Amino acid sequence: MNTADAGDRAYRVTVAAMAMVVPLLLLLVSVEVVRAGWPALHRFGIAFFTRSAWDAVNGDFGAAPAVYGTIVSSILALVLATPLAVGSALFLSEFAPRWLQQPVAFLVDLLAAIPSVVYGLWGILVLIPWLRETVMPFLADTLKLGNTPLFSGPAYGNSMLAAGIILAIMILPYIAAVTREVLLAVPRSQREAALALGATRWEMIRDAVLPHARSGIIGGIILGLGRALGETMAVTMVIGNTHEISASLFSPGYTMASQIANEFSEATNDMHISALMAVGAGLFAITLVVNLLARWLVSRVAGERTA
Repeated sequence: MNTADAGDRAYRVTVAAMAMVVPLLLLLVSVEVVRAGWPALHRFGIAFFTRSAWDAVNGDFGAAPAVYGTIVSSILALVLATPLAVGSALFLSEFAPRWLQQPVAFLVDLLAAIPSVVYGLWGILVLIPWLRETVMPFLADTLKLGNTPLFSGPAYGNSMLAAGIILAIMILPYIAAVTREVLLAVPRSQREAALALGATRWEMIRDAVLPHARSGIIGGIILGLGRALGETMAVTMVIGNTHEISASLFSPGYTMASQIANEFSEATNDMHISALMAVGAGLFAITLVVNLLARWLVSRVAGERTA
């Protein structure tokens, strides 16, 4: 064996070992989280995620409100952030003059660099008073939505709505950045062909650009969803941290991540700690399922495009 072959073999082994570190870390984290949460999961079974009780004194636990809050706040964030993110990406890739593209893209990307605790402080000092004094009364009284389940109840400010808005701002740069790069990667010939056939600017974007970039846009949206599911500090500071299920977006609530952050340092017994770790295991499983679903959607859309 000459020196070149030995070097190539050592390089392959080194790279393979580094690649195996990632799934190994994932396996170790999952095993440790499930092991720590097993006493609670064994005691309450799958019903742990469908029960609403949370009594640390008597050792009675259920994670349904946290699961509900995680799903609702993340979906609300996607509903608010996706149109803004895709719209800004379309503007930067299709309409903005060249001198404006880089400054605006930099400002959008800068949102991702702001620490979550800063978002939380902004939420406490600015967003919550604005929601309590302006937005919530407007929705409930001016638009006469106060009798509907989504906008009923008192306007405390700390609420699922506040958490959804904070999460929307936080995931917007991720969706926008991925979508912008995907749109810029669409071949120029796609645009020129559509325009040559007599399409308007909007028809060119709708029929030639967006279908070509669809899989990447879906991937960006799912990336934003994964970010929203796991966000902790900012949500903890604005959601109200109440262990209950309410249909109203004006009501406070909990997410799985915020419940762990809020209670772990105050856990009084082993079962309480195990219940919080079981919540973490559930969050881990939800995140894994979301990412697998994203992979499936992207591969399916890409397959339809190449068919």
